[in-house]
Amino acid sequence: MMIRGHGGNIYELAETIGCRTADIVDMSSNMNPLGPPEGLIDFLRENLEKIDRLPEVDAFTAVKVFAAGWGIEPKNVLAGNGTTQFIYSLPLALQPRGVLIVGPAYSDYADACAMHGIPFDFYLCREDRAFQPDFSEIGRKKGFDTVFFCNPNNPTGVLTPRQDLIALIRAFPKTRFIVDESYLPFVDRWEKESLIPERLPNVIVLYSMSKFFRIPGLRIGFLIAPDSLMHLQLRYALPWSVNSLSQLAVEYLAARTDEIEAFIERSRSYLAAQRSFLLDRFGSSPFIRFYPSATSYLLGRLNGKHTAESIFDFLCRRKILIRNCSNFIGLSNRFIRISLKSKDVNERLVECLMEAFETGASESEPSGGI
Repeated sequence: MMIRGHGGNIYELAETIGCRTADIVDMSSNMNPLGPPEGLIDFLRENLEKIDRLPEVDAFTAVKVFAAGWGIEPKNVLAGNGTTQFIYSLPLALQPRGVLIVGPAYSDYADACAMHGIPFDFYLCREDRAFQPDFSEIGRKKGFDTVFFCNPNNPTGVLTPRQDLIALIRAFPKTRFIVDESYLPFVDRWEKESLIPERLPNVIVLYSMSKFFRIPGLRIGFLIAPDSLMHLQLRYALPWSVNSLSQLAVEYLAARTDEIEAFIERSRSYLAAQRSFLLDRFGSSPFIRFYPSATSYLLGRLNGKHTAESIFDFLCRRKILIRNCSNFIGLSNRFIRISLKSKDVNERLVECLMEAFETGASESEPSGGI
């Protein structure tokens, strides 16, 4: 398992280079730089006294307000300790004969299958197609009855249009699709791209509040499934898996529709401008190619003598943490992922990357595995 192989490990980097965690710019973890929404932290502070009692055992109030926002039945929604809880319980609950993971992909899908002894294989989107999936190739894969599909994809940022995904799902009605929409809120008109309202009989949707609202420490995720699949997952539902403050955060965000809608629009506009800035800045660079993205992060391929490890280490020494993508199945030690931050930070990243390319990023390394 890759428990320590994710992004966001600012604690290990701070210890390695001898600085405070507050001194590190984390561009490895894919969070909205404008979050959390205004007022949320103050609201949680005001409700701290509620941690002296048990929360709702099934977070039912949070489930109800989430379901109401989508016009679906609460019985088709589960709240959990982040979507990670469901990623690891679903292979156990569904007991598939085989799982196909559409990649490059977040490592936890494979780790979850391995944990429960479930056979799995990969369909890897090709670089020469800019990591766009080829559904005809996916359809020819054999030996599985369940698919993990991240949309938009992490780490590539590629968005598969909803109608294309629905066509694939309907072509294989006996195959169960687990569609991870954790990064979909970053997409314009994302409600029109989500599969949640479709209520397809062979689809489980995972939704995260961590990324877009920048509240990963609260660990809030939802699973949305039809009755026929929900009853399998309910056998492995955990009591009190969502803490009091997390449940209150869901209620807070759901009750402030106008404010949150403004936050969403402001965030998307800002991120679109920052994506364009980085893509334009390196558009003609012989050293790196950044791929277009629908999200808050960009996947880059390094050229020439530069590797993900050398650039990672060079930036670490400058207290900038990025994602070394060499441990993603389907990528190599030529790939890095950058999460967009403030304009000043993004400009500093550009300066540091140009310095690394010009000097060869050949200083002694602090650590390559954070």
